[in-house]
Amino acid sequence: MILVFVHGWSVTSTATYGGLPDALVRQAALPAPGPALPNLVLDVRHIHLGSYISFQNPVTMTDVVRAFDQALRDTLVGPGTAPGTPLPDFSCVTHSTGGPVAREWVTRMHDGGTGLRPSPLRHLVMLAPANHGSPLATLGKERVGRIKAFFNGVEPGERILDWLALGSADQWRLNHRWLDYDPPAAGLYPFVLTGQTIDSHFYDFLNPYLAEEGSDGVVRVAGANLNCLFLTLNETATTVVNGHFGPAGLLAPAGGPPAPRRPIGLGVIPDASHSGDRLGIMGSVTPQSAAAKPVVGEILRCLRVDSVTAYDARVVELAALTTATQAAVTLAKPGHGRRHSQLVFRIRDDQGDPVNDFDLYLLGGPAYSPDALPEGFFVDRQRNGVSPNCLVYYLDYDVMAGLRGNLFGLRVHARPDDGFVRYAPVEFRTDGAGLAVALKPNETTYVDVVLKRHVDRNVLRLGPVTPAPVDFKNRKPSGTDVDTP
Repeated sequence: MILVFVHGWSVTSTATYGGLPDALVRQAALPAPGPALPNLVLDVRHIHLGSYISFQNPVTMTDVVRAFDQALRDTLVGPGTAPGTPLPDFSCVTHSTGGPVAREWVTRMHDGGTGLRPSPLRHLVMLAPANHGSPLATLGKERVGRIKAFFNGVEPGERILDWLALGSADQWRLNHRWLDYDPPAAGLYPFVLTGQTIDSHFYDFLNPYLAEEGSDGVVRVAGANLNCLFLTLNETATTVVNGHFGPAGLLAPAGGPPAPRRPIGLGVIPDASHSGDRLGIMGSVTPQSAAAKPVVGEILRCLRVDSVTAYDARVVELAALTTATQAAVTLAKPGHGRRHSQLVFRIRDDQGDPVNDFDLYLLGGPAYSPDALPEGFFVDRQRNGVSPNCLVYYLDYDVMAGLRGNLFGLRVHARPDDGFVRYAPVEFRTDGAGLAVALKPNETTYVDVVLKRHVDRNVLRLGPVTPAPVDFKNRKPSGTDVDTP
């Protein structure tokens, strides 16, 4: 098996891999742990992308995906190989932003329009991938340069930070596209292995994100997990009355929330942080410590998957590992190890324009009141700097699970809310469907809120020709909307 390693952004040395490649080769040479499992012989290749994009702000994710394709052809076929040249089958282990790079490559090179075409990439094992971004990306390059935990210590360029910022348009695009894929059916077996441990010896606690619950200090479990939901909420003509706020238009889902066709493997590795040579999910592994590092065995089990049936079984195994890891942390450190959820909101109107000026309230309980939400449910909120109509909430799912009646909702007050053009307040209510409509543990939910743009009839009037000019400088809104789209 050709095994390609792709590290995160702006890494300047292969030391970032630690001893993981060598450990995998040595452990793979041992007899398979079960009679039904194939033996592995690994031929390790390294794809180096980080060293030449450091501090280059114009470089985009698309640029690096093109460079990745060239590097694959140069490394696996031969230097100067032309685009479109078939690649031999290979598998890939990535770290951090290397995961999104590989996924963008899959979409760019092997998207068949209606789904995923067969690809030479057979296994994609992503270690702590920023599939739904990182809360650190929004700090900007001045502060990132002082935080040694961020993608192994060297600042990426601004355009890459834009991709990584929570709620970015590129994350919406890529993750929504992957909902149309059934990777195992196309011969690709993707896995996410991530940690939920903070290494106090490595991280700089001047920034609270580096010690955030439910993350490895850089990437949240919910931000790594490829299992996600997409929910489109459209404003309807129905009105609801909220005792706390007053009347509002009702938001209705456009069909059920699309989710991946097949569950994607997610495993939370015990005692693993994002980086570092003590607990880092990749950097702490040495050939000598391999037997004591759970991530090594889990990677090899993923690489041994050779069928859809084996993949589905591996997904179940990783889910059990995740449950056990989080339960063990909770038992050892009460108040820690809890599951979290990430909500990514995008507010726009039915004309396709972004709505940047709004207040968003989460609601709970039978009265759908913000006061009914359980104490301690809220962890963080971040607005996307490039797309200010995108807002990301990070919630403690295990606290939210205690919500009275399991009823959850949201309310949006957008502006302008009066005048010739306005937006009405709107609400979404799960009603009898329960919390799971919009929120799942260890997952991200994308919520696309589509508001009606109310245009007053007095924006434009036609009238008869009169002897004297008609002054409409002080015309007021009529209070009646136009009834055309």
